[in-house]
Amino acid sequence: MVRTSIVWSDELVGYDFGAGHPMAPVRLMLTVELLRAMGVFDLPDVEVRPAPVAEDRDLHRVHTSDYVEAVRAAGEDGVAAEEIGLGTPDNPLFAEVHTASARIVGSTLTAARAVWEEAPGRAFSLAGGLHHAMAAKASGFCVYNDVAAAIAWLLEAGAARIAYVDHDAHHGDGVERAFWDDPRVLTVSVHQHPGTLFPGTGYPHDVGGSSARGSAVNVALPAGTSDADWLRAVEAVAAPLVEHHRPDVLVTQHGCDCHGNDPLTELEVSIDAQRRAALLMSELADAHAGGRWLATGGGGYDVVGVVPRVWTHLAAVVAGHPIDPETPIPEAWRRAVLEVANVDVPATMSDGGTSEFARFADGYNPDDPVDRAIMATRQAVFPWHGLDPMPD
Repeated sequence: MVRTSIVWSDELVGYDFGAGHPMAPVRLMLTVELLRAMGVFDLPDVEVRPAPVAEDRDLHRVHTSDYVEAVRAAGEDGVAAEEIGLGTPDNPLFAEVHTASARIVGSTLTAARAVWEEAPGRAFSLAGGLHHAMAAKASGFCVYNDVAAAIAWLLEAGAARIAYVDHDAHHGDGVERAFWDDPRVLTVSVHQHPGTLFPGTGYPHDVGGSSARGSAVNVALPAGTSDADWLRAVEAVAAPLVEHHRPDVLVTQHGCDCHGNDPLTELEVSIDAQRRAALLMSELADAHAGGRWLATGGGGYDVVGVVPRVWTHLAAVVAGHPIDPETPIPEAWRRAVLEVANVDVPATMSDGGTSEFARFADGYNPDDPVDRAIMATRQAVFPWHGLDPMPD
């Protein structure tokens, strides 16, 4: 039986940039309560594990020691350090910034260890997915890069190859940069076109360093891309490359800010389509990574109507017990949300989107902007792997 670990501690809500910031910790609290209400935590093959604070040596795998000390000092002194990205509108300074950020790294490292040491294992780091943090700078609501730290630990533990697939509307730049010149790590990011969204990177021609050409993969989708086209893009690029790379572990980031209701982005991807993408990742892990799958959260700023439902679906898929999209949401959870946020939430785990899509292998339409985006990536990357960019 495949054992699934979900990593959660209430202390994870301490990663809090303050009132009015989009990265509101209530999104985690509501998700955990929905997971409980839907019975995901009570599944017989699910273990909920606590999230420890990562040690400095864990952070140093991907962050400079000077940066870690500067983050710690900034929190203790209460003095903005804009040279390292702290004390900015995106990353306001708060007293426990080091400890709270290191706990998120500890969460994803705990998940990574469960996946690797209890193979075939699966795990979900709910608060993880802070994919923008760089080696020596905070960026895009991200102070420490838990995903990169977990991948680095997996490589140190003996993994020969890792595949990383990022579903966030924003380019997964920090993870890509950490492994830019490392052929062992395939990073695939499917995101809104960088000409229209932060961080302004992640073009198809960005394919990795001189020692790892083709290891960085970027699909830059036009604003307004919706369910069927988004799923088509994810499958058309991630599936053949993960199959070819044959990773020891599949690592995925599931930022749900690609949803049409998200206030910061311009994609139109429903909860139903994101659930289907999670199922695709499950299939890829089983077929090409020996069943080892580490999933994380990420962005997502419709904190009531979208984030809890997407990540509850994701956790259930990771656990091998997908939830039917038409399943009613427990009335007690809906009432609690109304009391806390004074916001009505949908009655079911679906918002009427689609999980159906036409596979790129069945034909390429050069007049379609999404197909052109897919083809630009395949042409830039596939030849480095000896793969034909044209559909079969």
